[in-house]
Amino acid sequence: MPGDIAERLAHAWQGIVWYLREISGEARYDHYLEHFATEHPGETPMSEVEYLRAREAYDRLHPNTSCCC
Repeated sequence: MPGDIAERLAHAWQGIVWYLREISGEARYDHYLEHFATEHPGETPMSEVEYLRAREAYDRLHPNTSCCC
């Protein structure tokens, strides 16, 4: 019984960590790597630093205009 509770807590914690990484944007690089591996097999993806710089540059050039503010 105690192992069952520990498993449930561990599973809940993993879900919380996943959710926080998704809403904070921290998981974007992981998603990029998954997409890159599928779409460009055999090629070398950008490093995390390169990816973050490219993402930042893209965001600067393409501001989010969907907000009504």
